[in-house]
Parts: sequence; C-alpha cells; structure tokens
Amino acid sequence: MSKSKQDSKKPTSLSSEIWETIVIIFQALLIALVFRTFLFQPFFIPTASMQSSLMIGDYILTSKYSYGYGRYSFPLGIFPFNGLIFERAPKRGDIAVFRPVPQTDVYIKRVVGLPGDILQVKQGVLYLNGTALKREEIGQSIDKDSMGRTVEVTQYREFLPSGMSYTIQEISDNQYLDNTAQFIVPAGHYFMMGDNRDRSGDSRILSSVGYVPAGNLIGKAQVRFFSLKDNVSPWKIWLWPQNLRLDRMFESVYQ
Repeated sequence: MSKSKQDSKKPTSLSSEIWETIVIIFQALLIALVFRTFLFQPFFIPTASMQSSLMIGDYILTSKYSYGYGRYSFPLGIFPFNGLIFERAPKRGDIAVFRPVPQTDVYIKRVVGLPGDILQVKQGVLYLNGTALKREEIGQSIDKDSMGRTVEVTQYREFLPSGMSYTIQEISDNQYLDNTAQFIVPAGHYFMMGDNRDRSGDSRILSSVGYVPAGNLIGKAQVRFFSLKDNVSPWKIWLWPQNLRLDRMFESVYQ
C-alpha cells in the first residue's frame, strides 16, 4: 500500500520539476530580452569602415537608452512606429548604431552632421558649415579589409569644433568620395561617416545610406569587450591564444 502511494507521487514530482525548469528558462530569456532591448546590446564589427577606431573582429556594447527607443530598438523591428520614445539627440562625434532607410542591415558609423548642418568633402577634408575640420597627420599604416586585402593608408587626427578628436584614415585624398557636393542635413536626421574614409559606405552615398532619421537610431557604441584579429570565429576557442587582441578589450571606443 505504501509503495503504491510513493509511486503515485513520482509523476507529480517530475512534472513539477519540468514546469520549474520551463519557468526558469522563460525568466532568463525575458531578462535577456529586457536587457538587450532597453539597456545594452552587443554588436560584432564585420567590416573595415570604422578602422582603426573599431577593427574587424571587435565586439562592442551599445547603450540602447542613449538616444531613446525606436522601432529598431526591438528585435526584428516588430513594433512599426516612427520617431523615438524618450528621445535624446546624438552629439557630433558619437559612434552610433542605426538602420539606414534603404537597407535591412545594421550599420555603425560616426555622427558628423546634425540637423541643419551643411557638409561637404573637398580633397579628403571634411567641411562643416563652410569651415574645414582641422586634421593632423599621425603617420602611415596598413589597412586590411574583411577579404584580407591590404592597402597603405595615411592616418590623421580629426578635430571637431567641440574639441573632440578621433583617428581617421585615407588611402589618398582623391578617392571616389573625397570630393562631394554639399549635403544639407534635414530636420530630424543625422549625417554619418566612417573613420576609414575611403573604405566606408556612409551618408555620402544618398542612394544606399543617406541621411539617417532619428527613429532609425538603435544606440550609442560604448565599450569594446572582446576582440579577435583576422575575423576568427569566437567559437574557435583553440585559436584564441594567437588571435586575441587583449589591448582592445574592456576599453571605451572613444579612446
């Protein structure tokens, strides 16, 4: 009699354990979703467009709350609305993650133009509201893209009117996007450029990136938390010792 009572309790105990496991998994997924949607989202850098500020193989955290919350703050853009909730304007010089209007991919570039700004590139020099941004040559370097193609570049320190500065690089001052027409940034939009000026598809190409609406901003890049050179897959742990870039880990992207 006692044996049958014990046996009758087993299915109940087993079903309870399964239910508790499901609840724990659901809670973990919910916490991860909330963290990713409202706080921080990780991104991988797959292209050379922001080198040397962000290298191919860098992993960064982007703060989702910096600019407010829009359609693309949420996975798959499942809530189709315009604009931003709790909107905060980006600052010139921010490195922003966004969705260009004609694209379905996520981009990361530097904010160089605010609403109402007039921008133009002349012989590789960026002009902001009629004034050339100061740049100081740092030296020569070798740039490698995601296909392993290398090219010699000249690195410069570019200075914004605010005093903020960062490193840019140029193959030369006579490449495809080194001489442009004037761009007048519309209200509620931003103008983005890559720091690797001759290897960046950005707002200078109106047909593929163009002016970025505030509602398409996703977040502000904050820190690099991991970095592997030569586009090594992170799951190949056995390749970490010779490919980890320890000097690029756990640092602000604005250094």
